[in-house]
Amino acid sequence: MPCSRGGSLRGESAPTNAATPSRGHGHDHGGARTDLHHGRIFTTDAERDRAFFRDVLEFPSVDAGDGWLISGLPPAELAAHPAERGGAHELYLMCDDVAATVAELEAKGAEFARPISEEGFGLVTAIRLPGGGELGLYQPRHPSPLSTGPSTS
Repeated sequence: MPCSRGGSLRGESAPTNAATPSRGHGHDHGGARTDLHHGRIFTTDAERDRAFFRDVLEFPSVDAGDGWLISGLPPAELAAHPAERGGAHELYLMCDDVAATVAELEAKGAEFARPISEEGFGLVTAIRLPGGGELGLYQPRHPSPLSTGPSTS
């Protein structure tokens, strides 16, 4: 995904596959890898959302058969937040300059579900997916395990 300052989504690199040695700090317990992730987004229009990931967000993808695209994602981080009830999950893309990234994506036809808001820990908005869902977009202001310090933007 294009991002500000001539860069890309935070920590972008080529996707890892099962034949590629781990580049992260995942765990290998006798062959059981925990340093890979496969996420699913449930949508009413999977074909349009897959095309959005490929064409607008520019995620690399492979055809798993019959046009079923699986998109590669940049490195990620995971946080556990307290809640009244467990089981809810959210997915956010991270960038270095959310305002510039919003402008770049809007120029490519992306729509946003809400304006950018300051949440203390960072700046947050959400991309409206063609299938009706939302994908968070986030400029963190906290240290990340993917970098040596907090975002300075």
